[in-house]
Amino acid sequence: MEKNEMKAAVEAVLFTTGKAESVADLAKALETDKESLDNLIRELSDEYADKGRGIRLIRLEDSWQMCTNPAFYDVLIRHELHPRKPRLTDVQLETLSVIAYRQPVTKAEIERIRGVNSDHAVNKLVEFNLVRELGRAQLPGRPILFGTTEEFLRSFGVSSKDELPDISPVLIEDFRAEAESEAAVEVGV
Repeated sequence: MEKNEMKAAVEAVLFTTGKAESVADLAKALETDKESLDNLIRELSDEYADKGRGIRLIRLEDSWQMCTNPAFYDVLIRHELHPRKPRLTDVQLETLSVIAYRQPVTKAEIERIRGVNSDHAVNKLVEFNLVRELGRAQLPGRPILFGTTEEFLRSFGVSSKDELPDISPVLIEDFRAEAESEAAVEVGV
């Protein structure tokens, strides 16, 4: 392996693991000797420092770790403190709609309405704090009941679930007809 390729390989390993890696382990992975590799990593570390890069390679006893340049800590802090609204996919929006209009609702009910597994969508909505567990249904297996949160209300500009817009009866019939035709196609009718 030539010198630049070896530097790139070190970067790849240190970036991927995100932790300090011993020179011995790195040398074994790169099929080279420890002393040569340690010198190469020192050189790479100096290159980062000389060019004012956003990352650094730091030595920790007999290991090396990739980390952020301390000069940019204020930028990192501002970035992390800047609130970001989650972008919802169509699947997540559809799942959220079912939960909002049918709450409290179980995953099984959501999946029955949507016709597909909704685990990932529900989990993401919980992660985004738009949906929460309300308790357990008095059904066999005691499934979890889901409902919307205050964050959901804030995000969608309503003060209660009662303010959610009504679904027009025409749209309901259109949705029902579409679902029935999709079901007939799946069954092969």
